[in-house]
Amino acid sequence: MELLKNKTAIITGAGSGIGESIALLFAENGAKVVVTDIDEDGGNRVLKAILKTGAEAIFVKSNTASFEDNQRVVTEAQRAFGGVHIAVNNAGIGGAQAPIGEYPLESWDKVIGVNLSGVFYGMRSQIPAMLEAGGGAIINMASILGQVGFDYSCAYVAAKHAVVGLTKNAALEYSAKGIRVNAVGPGFINTPLLSNNLPQEQLDQIAALHPIGRLGKPEEVAELVLWLASEKASFVCGSYYAIDGGYLAR
Repeated sequence: MELLKNKTAIITGAGSGIGESIALLFAENGAKVVVTDIDEDGGNRVLKAILKTGAEAIFVKSNTASFEDNQRVVTEAQRAFGGVHIAVNNAGIGGAQAPIGEYPLESWDKVIGVNLSGVFYGMRSQIPAMLEAGGGAIINMASILGQVGFDYSCAYVAAKHAVVGLTKNAALEYSAKGIRVNAVGPGFINTPLLSNNLPQEQLDQIAALHPIGRLGKPEEVAELVLWLASEKASFVCGSYYAIDGGYLAR
């Protein structure tokens, strides 16, 4: 069943990891996919993989932390496919690891710019287009760290908490106008963002924090996002969905 047939979906940070899995699954389910990422090589690689399946897609290089880039992505989506129906504001970075009293100001600004302002800039650009299209669905990528703290990651934790609040506000303002807005809170997922920056010993320690006993897979997060984007979740709005292997149950 093609759950997203004839829908156009923007996915930020789609050049790798969770975003890549979402883009591929959306294409498999009939969506016309707008792949966006600051990583041109990764974005084009995902684009080629989608086109190879016979699905429709374009790649737009974009810095999520730029409002102008978010507007350009929406314009390109409308030009290519006629409208915007779904958006997944997924792009994110980890930032420096340091206690608050020593946290690098440059890293704070960068993490807030991508992980929080990028979600706001995305919705600020996407919502008018969705209203023109008669409604839609937005899924914002939060984190389990949108609910709890994590030592030495103040910028990331602050941004992800704020994304959950921003999601709730958007749902209050636009659900009656046909736009459902929800947030997803992954646990630690085995993506390049994690595996390329941490030694195996630390990855094993993090995996042990999840009662299920392992890190999550990008494909598992993508399945939840697909459901939220589809009409199967037609009464779901303003919600936060953890997908965390039991992390938050402790």
